[in-house]
Amino acid sequence: MTARDARLHAFRSDLADARLQGEVAADRFVAGRPARITASVADIRKAPRPDAGVNTQVLFGDDVLVFEVAEGWAWVQAERDGYVGYVADTMLGRRDHAPTHIVSAPRTFLYPGPDLRFPIAGQLSMGSTVAVTGAAETRGTHYAVLPSGEAIIAGHLRPLGDVAADYVSVAEMFLGTPYLWGGASGFGIDCSGLVQLAMRMTGRNVLRDSDMQAATLGEPLEPGPDFSGLRRGDLVFWKGHVAVMTDADTMIHANGHTMLVSREGLKDAVARIGYLYGGPTGFRRP
Repeated sequence: MTARDARLHAFRSDLADARLQGEVAADRFVAGRPARITASVADIRKAPRPDAGVNTQVLFGDDVLVFEVAEGWAWVQAERDGYVGYVADTMLGRRDHAPTHIVSAPRTFLYPGPDLRFPIAGQLSMGSTVAVTGAAETRGTHYAVLPSGEAIIAGHLRPLGDVAADYVSVAEMFLGTPYLWGGASGFGIDCSGLVQLAMRMTGRNVLRDSDMQAATLGEPLEPGPDFSGLRRGDLVFWKGHVAVMTDADTMIHANGHTMLVSREGLKDAVARIGYLYGGPTGFRRP
């Protein structure tokens, strides 16, 4: 049997995904049950406990496979990036109404009806997907109406398949967003979550963690001793960290130094980060 990354394959000693039968050892194998995330943002945790660490997040409209539900927790695998972990079972629903649109603003509100003066019913992050079944206009503002009757500002949505041209421009929309370990939304995001979400908006689904991205995204790049070979869109990796070059000298990253998504000169970052964690471990061109 071959080694499998437990972040990307659902297996435990007592239970595993039926698709892994013959590849991993487990007492029992089950087929995943289709479900959909109904919460604005759902934490995927390392263990089925409220005090367990958050590995990543899934967003409203994301599809998951459910392998077990027990004591208020569901063991799931996100279909978009394959990540495995535990979510609160109250955040799961059926896959009714196929999504038609994706939220393209960093953050937006859900209203109980098509009127921005209504008290909000919720909020959604960029990357959330919704089914639009109607349209309305109130005092010149256009709304997309969902099957529930709730409404979203129409200009904050984009039809599925209508993708952004430049993932760096998408990442730049998150400047000032709070840093959140494991965060993957417009409400709080980490370094690899920023890369993943920005690339998703250009139609490219990529793996979640920085080590996965360092091993799979694009092609390795040798920028030279003075980094003169870098250009906009290139990725710079450190152990456990990734940043996006916005031009030949400057990068954008979600970071624990400012606790924000912020710009920083590459050479300044190399000096600052190197003091504690060493130099860059690699460069890639997506």
